[in-house]
Formats: sequence, structure tokens, C-alpha cells
Amino acid sequence: MDKIKMVTPLVEMDGDEMTRILWQIIKEELLLPFIDLKTEYYDLGLEHRNETDDQVTTDSAEATKKYGVAVKCATITPNAARMTEYHLKEMWKSPNGTIRSILDGTVFRAPIVVKGIEPCVKNWEEPITIARHAYGDIYKNVEMKIPGAGKAELVFTAADGTVTREVIHEFKGEGILQGVHNTDASIESFAKACFNYALDTKQDLWFGAKDTISKKYDHNFKDIFQEIYEKEYKEKFEAAGIEYFYSLIDDIVARVMKAKGGFIWACKNYDGDVMSDMVSSAFGSLAMMTSVLVSPTGVYEYEAAHGTVQRHYYKHLKGEETSTNSVATIFAWTGALRKRGELDGTQELVSFADKLERATLSTIEEGKMTKDLALITTLKGVTVLNSEDFIKAVRKTYETI
Repeated sequence: MDKIKMVTPLVEMDGDEMTRILWQIIKEELLLPFIDLKTEYYDLGLEHRNETDDQVTTDSAEATKKYGVAVKCATITPNAARMTEYHLKEMWKSPNGTIRSILDGTVFRAPIVVKGIEPCVKNWEEPITIARHAYGDIYKNVEMKIPGAGKAELVFTAADGTVTREVIHEFKGEGILQGVHNTDASIESFAKACFNYALDTKQDLWFGAKDTISKKYDHNFKDIFQEIYEKEYKEKFEAAGIEYFYSLIDDIVARVMKAKGGFIWACKNYDGDVMSDMVSSAFGSLAMMTSVLVSPTGVYEYEAAHGTVQRHYYKHLKGEETSTNSVATIFAWTGALRKRGELDGTQELVSFADKLERATLSTIEEGKMTKDLALITTLKGVTVLNSEDFIKAVRKTYETI
């Protein structure tokens, strides 16, 4: 059978640890036999980021702007322990944070729903999509250890030299300080992306922040969303029969737990980071969630929402068998290939992505799955497969449907 031809390359961002191992197996078993795969490759593994002083991360984001679609493997965001383990020059920032900042997009994450894996929250009947603002907050923060007594101030020097000061805290002893920022332009892009996605998918949009406590920072998010909604989207939402709903973040969380699902939950950057893991885990597994970064200019970057599965990687290095769930990584590839096909008008590529996703879910529904799903499935008599054998089982299903 002739391989499916690609018109334009994808940007391929390789990653770290166990997901890097899965990445290669997925390519060898599920992609290369069927597609004449064209990618512009960037190694975002921590060692190579260190060698290039993290320039490779910036280069991959700029390439994504050029080609329009990227697929990314999970990567390490180093902490103090990783500094020692990988002999790093410095504690490099989150590659996801760097890429999101350059692309100025919104991350949409939705659980992958499959028969036999029931949500922990019993009233959830439909997926809940998390829309995560992908700029600012602690991901672009400045931090300082305070050695002793002194005064901390927030200082802004305007272009004309005018200085504005606010006292943050009078320290009596040691402490810690953090400065975060955001921009109106980025918040506006976030709001419009959320409203457009809601219209595209015909789903209600919920948004929550803590404007009663953060009367300027969070309140600014609330005001910008409301202003854009009233001016540009209210009539469109009413015509589509969908709703935009704002409330305090704690009220939104309480409502989410009692809801049936089937809506988009817009979150600030940190909230979205945390809540997407909660939603994916409650729907079944952290490895069962799609993630796509959508920029205001129509650039797309697909990835798995989970990390590098460090514990399994250490087992792999010892020669021990692992049973690592690769579903979200497979869906990162299918999402990117589908979008590439849509943008290039290559229907064969779109059909391939659809079929591979069906094959992946069918494999699980037939009772063949990794250990994390076997522990929570309602299916009886399941077969637990190791990391590589699950991917091979998906290929066998693909070739028979």
C-alpha cells in the first residue's frame, strides 16, 4: 500500500525520559509504516536544551509559527534535583512556558473518553474541556529569597520616567518574594480564543477567578472577558443557544463537581495547570487527556497533558518491564496530523488520524490496556500489556478495522 503523502512538514519536538521512549515506538509502529512522514525535528530533551542554552526551545517555537502545526513530546522542567542529575548550567525554564509565551496561545485540554473507564465523579456524563491561559502568572515570574529584615516594594517606572510604588511587605526576618505579570493583549487573546472555541463546539463557557481578593489582577481578567463578550459575542452566543457564565473560582469548582459536563472551563494559567490534571484524573487517567495550544494567528501545537513518567523511565533503564499509557501521546500525533491534513487539504491524512484514534480506543474497549487503566476499568477479564505491546496491539487493531 502506498504511504500517505504530506504536503507541508510538521514541527516535531522530541522530549524526555519514558515519553521519549514511547515517542520513538509510536513513530516506528503507528506512523512510519503508513505515512511518508515529513517533520522539522527539534530535540527538546533536557541534555540538548542545556547544550544549546535553551535556544532550541525558542527555535522550535519560531518554526511552529512558520509551519503552523507542531507536535510535542513531554519534557522535563528542571528543579534542584535535576540540576545535579543532568549537570545543568542553570535551572532552565519550562519549555512549555517558553513556547506558550512565544505563540501567545490558549491551551485546550479535554479528557479522552473510552468505554470501560468511568469517571470518578459519577454525575459527569460528557467531557469537560479546560481552556488554560498560556501566558504569564508564575510561569513568567521573578522570585527572590529574602535574607532578613527589610521592605519589599512593587515599583513601576513609566516610559516618561514617572515612578509608582506600592509596599508589598515589611519583612521582620527571612522570607520569600514573587512577582508575576500579565498583559491586556494576552488576556484579550485568551478571551477571544475561549469564546470562539465555545461557538465552534457549541458548548457553554464558564470562567472563574478570585476578583474579590485580587481586586486589580484577577478583576482585570473578569472585566476584559465581560467587555469582549458584551461587544463581540453576546448575540452570537444567544443565537447559538449557549451561555457565558462567570463566577468566583471556588464557586466554579463547586459547580463543576455537581455538573454533568459538556462545557468549557476557562482558567488562568496556574488554575488551568492544576485543574486539567484533576479533570483528566477524575475521568480516568492523567494519560487520557488531549492538549492543544491555539494561537491567535491560527498556529497549533499538540502535546500530551502529562509529564515524562520519570518512575517508569528509571525502571526502563534497569531493564525492567514498564506498562506506560501512551494514549495521550498517540492523540498528540493524531491531532497534529489531522490539523496538518485540514490545513493542507489532505483528506487521507485526516482519515488516517481518525482511524488511528478509533483503533486506540477500540483496543482498550476490547480489554487490551496498560496497567493504569486495568486498575480502574469496569471491563472484565482484561489483558494488561507492557508499554511496547500496547502500541503494537493498537497497530494490529488499526490494520483490521
